[in-house]
Amino acid sequence: MIMSLIVWLIVGAIAGYIAKMLIPGDEGLGVVGTIVLGIVGALVGGFLAFLITGRPMDSPDLDILSIVVAVIGAVIAVFAYRMLTGRSRTT
Repeated sequence: MIMSLIVWLIVGAIAGYIAKMLIPGDEGLGVVGTIVLGIVGALVGGFLAFLITGRPMDSPDLDILSIVVAVIGAVIAVFAYRMLTGRSRTT
């Protein structure tokens, strides 16, 4: 259980960082907010991957597929956050 939590935090941090690099802007979230957004993105990405493939993405492995799925979900989460908060893209 603890290892899964640590892996989720690592994948979330990586996904949040990569999503911020792909979609620059100021959400005003900071480091912790970016990690949380990455974790939310990992959940969203895992759910979408399950809908597409039918295979659950809940393994606690830290592999490239988990990171790619989490980044896709994090990008979606960034767009959703911007739509909900009304923040515009500023660079």
